[in-house]
Amino acid sequence: MIIDVPEGKDPLTYVWGELVPGIGPAAAAFSAAVYAHSTLALREFEAARLTIARVNGCLFCLDYRTERDGQRVEAGFFDEVTAWRTSPALGERERLAAEYAERFATDHHGLDEDFWSRMRAAYDDRQVVELTMCLGSWIAFGRLNRVTGLDEVCSLPAHVPGARG
Repeated sequence: MIIDVPEGKDPLTYVWGELVPGIGPAAAAFSAAVYAHSTLALREFEAARLTIARVNGCLFCLDYRTERDGQRVEAGFFDEVTAWRTSPALGERERLAAEYAERFATDHHGLDEDFWSRMRAAYDDRQVVELTMCLGSWIAFGRLNRVTGLDEVCSLPAHVPGARG
């Protein structure tokens, strides 16, 4: 980890809550809002989130599984999302969520008319904006955690060790 965390402090709490008090708590609140208030279906949400986790390489983001009403995506979902182009286990909206996440993270200038035509046929304006805000949150905060090494020393509440796969 590249951040010096005082002895006895939880690294995640310290970095996200204390180190930059004018920004960290607001960032944490935005991150929490993405999970608490998303109206996207769980599998669509997780298809996009896991794609960003893969692109970012954030270790605990890769292992974490979002839970809603006691439900999580099935074992093996990460592998299906990784193979979003050919996976028979993904529906059209899940496949588009994964595609959008990958392209948003790696080639946002390449989101062409063909992509938007397919996306707009499946998602309305509100859903596009909501998904885009989620993607922005995951890219920013997953990369913060990865580049600082937080993902190597911390676990999130409700973390599911070894859940990837």
